[in-house]
Amino acid sequence: MALLSNTTNVLSLLQQPSLRRSVHVSAILNKVQSGRYKPTPKRTRPLTYEMANPPHYIAHRKSWNSWNTSNIKDGNRPSETALEDMFIRRFITGTWHHLFLSEIIIKRQHNMIRIAEYREEQALITHYRWKLYKYTKHSKQQNTVFTLYRTSQSIVGIIE
Repeated sequence: MALLSNTTNVLSLLQQPSLRRSVHVSAILNKVQSGRYKPTPKRTRPLTYEMANPPHYIAHRKSWNSWNTSNIKDGNRPSETALEDMFIRRFITGTWHHLFLSEIIIKRQHNMIRIAEYREEQALITHYRWKLYKYTKHSKQQNTVFTLYRTSQSIVGIIE
């Protein structure tokens, strides 16, 4: 009976306009699940570096996928830079689909764009060079050079 009288008191308080918008009476679930991945039950598909670190570790354990200075206040061409980064990512994943294990990382320094990604081991660097020859032949007329070198598990391309 006391519980019923308390709920009527609470309901009468909520009828007032000043408390109607500021008091929320819903259950707390504490489910924070966005951006968290779990490995498959038999561990057939490994987690990538992007998936293994939760989103709140950006700038602590993991870094941003695009590095440029155009996003600061009064920066040059912020929308064009974002559009170019999106084009580069879509172009690379469209040209070499099913070869990448994680996201493509783009770093811009002065007039140089560095592109890095983790790829599967069976992909050959000659395959990359052969595909890039078509695209760099046209860009050499515009004084653009695309350099490709291999690190331990990744291939890094530099556009100068």
